[in-house]
Amino acid sequence: MRTVIKASLAAGMVLWVGVGVAGAAEEAAYVGTKMCMMCHKKPENGDQAGKWQASGHAKSFEVLGSAEAKAVGAKVGVDDPQKSGKCLKCHATAYAGTEGVKSEKVAVADGVSCESCHGAGANYKAMAVMKDKAKAVAAGMVDPATKSCAQCHNEQSPTWKADRYTTKDGKKVGFDVEQASEKIKHSNPNAKK
Repeated sequence: MRTVIKASLAAGMVLWVGVGVAGAAEEAAYVGTKMCMMCHKKPENGDQAGKWQASGHAKSFEVLGSAEAKAVGAKVGVDDPQKSGKCLKCHATAYAGTEGVKSEKVAVADGVSCESCHGAGANYKAMAVMKDKAKAVAAGMVDPATKSCAQCHNEQSPTWKADRYTTKDGKKVGFDVEQASEKIKHSNPNAKK
């Protein structure tokens, strides 16, 4: 009887541990901008990397070195915005929305890159997955990436302006996803929908 109870307990424990491990959502790892650019710089595929490089997102770390950023930083108790987690949580993908570096794979100087908006790429970076948008989304790619915008474009930003955008219906708002996404649109014309 004891052997049966012990075996049952052991089997139950193995099952419980197995479900706990298998059922736990493992946090995806970041792969870095260079990995993304390997495929996303081709003109025939939409040159998403070139569009990113020309955007304010790519320059978001650089802008923290400006006199204006240093003045804004001083108002909120930050000596050097390029070294402060308070600023880098939104200005560098490497910080992943926190005040400390979350990934060494992403260069801080890359600013706001692919994985800030689309999520950490380790689980969807494979060519076979990326060629099929539904597979990429199922593997963790955030799409539409506009869901990520409000993590940084919000009232907590020291440069927030409540009337920065005018919506189609004439309302003044601090952030408008439609207008902002038009500025950074970078679709792949060859992606399987």
